[in-house]
Amino acid sequence: MREKYKKQMPLMSGIVNHPHGKELEEISRILDCKPSIIDLAYQDLCKGGNGKFLGAKGMTAEQVVRAGIVKQMNEFSYEELAFHVVDSSCYRWFCRIGVTDKGFKSSALCCNIKSVSPETWERINAEVIDYAKEEGIEKGRQARIDCTVVDSNIHAPKDSVLLWDSVRVITRILKQAAERFDDVRLPMKDHRRVAKRRMLGIENAKTKKQRNRLYKDFLRVVEKTILYAANAIKTIDGTPMMDVAQLAFSEQLKHYCDLAERVKDQTYRRVVLGEKVPASEKIVSIFEPHTDIIVKDRRDTLYGHKICLTGGASNLILDCLIVDGNPNDSSLTDTMLERQKDIYGRYPLKVALDGGFASKDNLKKAKGKGIKDVCFSKGRGLEAEDMCRSEWVFKRLRRFRAGIESAISWVKRSFGLSRCTWKGFRSFKSYVWSSIVSANLLTLARHRLKPNEV
Repeated sequence: MREKYKKQMPLMSGIVNHPHGKELEEISRILDCKPSIIDLAYQDLCKGGNGKFLGAKGMTAEQVVRAGIVKQMNEFSYEELAFHVVDSSCYRWFCRIGVTDKGFKSSALCCNIKSVSPETWERINAEVIDYAKEEGIEKGRQARIDCTVVDSNIHAPKDSVLLWDSVRVITRILKQAAERFDDVRLPMKDHRRVAKRRMLGIENAKTKKQRNRLYKDFLRVVEKTILYAANAIKTIDGTPMMDVAQLAFSEQLKHYCDLAERVKDQTYRRVVLGEKVPASEKIVSIFEPHTDIIVKDRRDTLYGHKICLTGGASNLILDCLIVDGNPNDSSLTDTMLERQKDIYGRYPLKVALDGGFASKDNLKKAKGKGIKDVCFSKGRGLEAEDMCRSEWVFKRLRRFRAGIESAISWVKRSFGLSRCTWKGFRSFKSYVWSSIVSANLLTLARHRLKPNEV
């Protein structure tokens, strides 16, 4: 069975007398005050037969949570995390690794940290906010709401590059399957060299006519590769006594064939038929197919997911909503206010929102919930007296709203929220929530420490 905590605390070096060391000590104290955080992680780590030890001597649930916090707090890769948790006496102490322990490999750290689900990280954040409420640091009386975008870890989504990705990935899997199974004959031909030439030719084409001709030839190459994969799937699935490895190759080919078909279809519609393909029907990566296309203020086009954040007066991030697609901010106002009620059992007294959330209907709904002052930074036809009790309150809340901008900037710069480096949509959500939990714990620690100690 996996352990929540070490049965006997290992011999550990103490924390160093340094501002960051004091912050880690305070964060550790907060985690000790909320044992339910470790209980939540323990339940996830024991699901699906994952209750076994991972690593040389296994990682406890407490070590997994603490290692995840260190990783996001410093934007470490798993290789860097594996080094620093054994090299640094502070991180050894924080992660409960004894002086005689060898630590954990990057693979064990990755497997354990990613086993904690996004729903669990969200509940952990709720426990952190509950601690702030108990300590009187955040009462939830004032809230500020704004949206931002977290990028997926993908390259620029050009159709020519996506077609090249499709050919090279499918061909690579076919080659691996042919080498792995000597008794299975897979009919195929390697078109990667031709595909790369077509991709580079499209990138360097000087005229639209030349580019379109190359695209049409490229689409034929992709179609042939997909046909090879379809034949290989039939061959593998028809093999008697198919083993687990063969099933894995078959599933991989089916997955990438479906994505390649979508890329081929959108390219054909755009280049050959001259259609304008809607963003909701486009695929921008065969490696991160969940990625949304986010057009921001008709200026920048971003590729990732839109998130809506609620901040408090203490600069804690009280809530986060990972949005599907790119809806208008005004459609999220009521949802975010209802989520605040779920967190605190009541609506805030004062709310400050970005101008994108403004509408007469949203103002009416917010006032109907008993919120006294609702400030939209840009009124869009609304007067200050309609939103707040006075002009002075409106200006104060508008300045208060600007604080969420600094909080978003800080989490993006210091906790890696600008770009998610984990693969898959589930991991994307876990990455976002673990960054928010780490940022909130550091904010709480700094609130608890005296100014001259930080």
